Amino acid sequence: MSEHDWARRQEEHARKQFEQFQREQEAQQRRAEQKAIRQLSKEDVIKLFEEHERRWARLASLDVLSWHSFPWPMLKQPTDPEQLTYIEIQAYVLSPHHPGSKTSKERIKDYLRKWHPDRFETKVLPKVREDDREKVQEGAGTVARHLNKLLSSLSSSAENGLFG
Repeated sequence: MSEHDWARRQEEHARKQFEQFQREQEAQQRRAEQKAIRQLSKEDVIKLFEEHERRWARLASLDVLSWHSFPWPMLKQPTDPEQLTYIEIQAYVLSPHHPGSKTSKERIKDYLRKWHPDRFETKVLPKVREDDREKVQEGAGTVARHLNKLLSSLSSSAENGLFG
């Protein structure tokens, strides 16, 4: 086989591999989009709230915590602080399927007590593994900021007669 033929075959092989890689990436993207589109049922959301309450209750008894130990206030488990968005937290906290009879404001205040930096950083953060501590601290701070913003927007809306 000549050097030219060998180079052509190598080039063709590389092109085929790249095309296969692109097809796999596109298929993976489609699967991710379909999964994101799938809505949680009312029962799924209620189970999620129940599981989150159990996880909060269990946190106090654990000696070592990690990012995944926390019931982040979202309908899907985030993998990093950037996924803790205002919209996602708002959807979770203001869900019509939230158990109990508390008002939205009372619910937000309950979550703020859990995530407030003063309490969180003294009682919970010291139990977090060193390699997750900064990530968890950033995540908790993000949650607290979004909850404060949400509480503020509800208060403003109530003052303007929109939700009062």
